[in-house]
Amino acid sequence: MKKRIVIGLVALIGLAGLFAACGDDDDMGGMDHSGDDSSETTGTAAADADFNDADVDFAQGMIPHHQQAVQMADHAEGRAESPEVIDLAERIKAAQDPEIELMTGWLEDWGQEVAEGMDHSGMAGMMSDDDMTMLEDVSGPEFDEMFLTMMIEHHEGAIEQAETELDDGQNAEAKELAQTIIDAQQAEIEEMQGILDAA
Repeated sequence: MKKRIVIGLVALIGLAGLFAACGDDDDMGGMDHSGDDSSETTGTAAADADFNDADVDFAQGMIPHHQQAVQMADHAEGRAESPEVIDLAERIKAAQDPEIELMTGWLEDWGQEVAEGMDHSGMAGMMSDDDMTMLEDVSGPEFDEMFLTMMIEHHEGAIEQAETELDDGQNAEAKELAQTIIDAQQAEIEEMQGILDAA
């Protein structure tokens, strides 16, 4: 009787071990599949996000570029004399402030750093601190001329960045914004050049 119990226990232990091994195999398979699933999920998330390094560079670079343009436009208040310059400055702020918010939202959604306080002085079209101080220290026709000259250069830099995004970017919204920037700022360059020529 004891012998049968022992044999039975041995058989049960053997079966339990067999089930455990099968369970381990399933778990391992599950883990493998889980790894595959997570790759698929990551791939899907990346596809849904639909952005690449060029899109990130575009947003991270264009945000401070726009911020400086808005700062320059702010200087026009109380310094600019030409109604055309005052109007242009207001339009630049109205257009670029929402674009800053839009690009900031993209970077947050993409899990990327919103670069603030970094040195972007080497970026195309960016004014140096000395340039900004000079602009702040003048008024009247002198301000108007300096503002227009600087803003033309600034816009040309933004267009250069936007063209790079069109060439290398992946995100449809970012590329659409890049084209909007090119169209709007090229038109403003022509407008500013016309004001300078007429002065």
